[in-house]
Amino acid sequence: MSQRARENRTSEARSRLLDTATRIFYAEGIHSVGVDRIVAEAQVTRATLYRHFKGKDELILSYLEQADRGLRAQAEAAQAGEESAADQIRAVCRTITAGIRSPGFRGCAFLNAAAEYPDPDHPIHRAVLAHRQWFLDTVTGLLARTGGTPAEAAGRHLVMLRDGAMVSGCLFDPELVSETFLQGVEGILRTRSV
Repeated sequence: MSQRARENRTSEARSRLLDTATRIFYAEGIHSVGVDRIVAEAQVTRATLYRHFKGKDELILSYLEQADRGLRAQAEAAQAGEESAADQIRAVCRTITAGIRSPGFRGCAFLNAAAEYPDPDHPIHRAVLAHRQWFLDTVTGLLARTGGTPAEAAGRHLVMLRDGAMVSGCLFDPELVSETFLQGVEGILRTRSV
């Protein structure tokens, strides 16, 4: 077998492992899912898992890194279609509500992971905090362009609204939660423009 064929098989196995873990971790939680189940559903051997990931924690970190990259790309794409900072914020927030309205929505993967890994020194908790810092920095930067006053408090406010919407969206009517979230975002934008 050629080197390229081995790499393709290796990449394929790694992708199956990560896709399987992503699906199960998000749907059922991280601690409740064992390595044996991931290996069985990905149709690989345990040795294959450990060839690609040092252990379950590294697999979880890869799951969160993949989610982070996806959300960053989604936010960038949403902003790209809008000219004003206020419209860019609205577009980013509409992507959040699209997620809340999607089938199988179970809240924020990062908030869920933080609940399962509360130790602030744990690498998984730190990955959650890094993602949250990126989101806070992103919305604060956009909000800073909407008005003359410092935007830090408004950024924190928007992140808190988002967190509440993500939690409520899987517990209550997602349409109503989405509508309420977007109204809250408009309230922040109105305050910034005064």
